[in-house]
Amino acid sequence: MSQVVLDTDVISFIFKSDSRAERFLPRTQRGQIISFMTEAELEQWTLQSRWGSLRVARFREFMIRFVVIPSSRDLVVKWAEVMVSARSAGRRIEAADGWIAATALLYEAPLLTHNPRDYTGVPGLRIVTGL
Repeated sequence: MSQVVLDTDVISFIFKSDSRAERFLPRTQRGQIISFMTEAELEQWTLQSRWGSLRVARFREFMIRFVVIPSSRDLVVKWAEVMVSARSAGRRIEAADGWIAATALLYEAPLLTHNPRDYTGVPGLRIVTGL
């Protein structure tokens, strides 16, 4: 299987053992990549949900399986291109989704997501869903 960038929603489904995760599991494997923004969104989720230390520790252990792509000059440029392209196409994209899309584009990998509409208007982005 080729490398795939996993969206925040997919990681959340897998961690929670959500029934929707089953649709994505065949396309995931150890070592798949995620954007630093996905990791940040998930850490925010643990704080907002007021998880206890044991659940946070279990979550962080779970996250070790993913390769987190940090910000870089190339990623910053790609993010700016994503944001401008989407807005030029008349589509609004959230900054966080822009980082995730930019990661997939920079690494020339498809984006595995449950919310493909979040990325409408991003040219060249290959989207894979579990639908």
